[in-house]
Amino acid sequence: MHLVPAERAGHRTIDGHRVCEAIAAIGDTAHVRTWADRFSLLADPGRLALLLALHRAGPLAVSDLAVATGMRDPAVSQALRLLRTAGAVAGDKDGRVVRYRLVDEQLGALLAPCTAAEHTEPGSATG
Repeated sequence: MHLVPAERAGHRTIDGHRVCEAIAAIGDTAHVRTWADRFSLLADPGRLALLLALHRAGPLAVSDLAVATGMRDPAVSQALRLLRTAGAVAGDKDGRVVRYRLVDEQLGALLAPCTAAEHTEPGSATG
């Protein structure tokens, strides 16, 4: 049980080799925090809808995203501000219009099976 931190070495384990595998899978706390933050972006239905729209349709302006998601323009802008700060999206200015696009490739990979045209509901039978 070489991966068990010293402060936990005295704890009783059932399957020591699996404990080491689990510790290796978890990695350092900063890595876990990064992924937890990434998943928190997906936890809000409005932000998830925006990300799905950008993932599937490509760069879109705030007003277009509002129409696509059924959200109001200010709510879209606020969500995009948070997503931009998190590094998930970026805006490209074209004259007076800013079109937002998904820039986090790992987040894009998480979104791929979630788009409505490409999935079945979780837990539903396929075939």
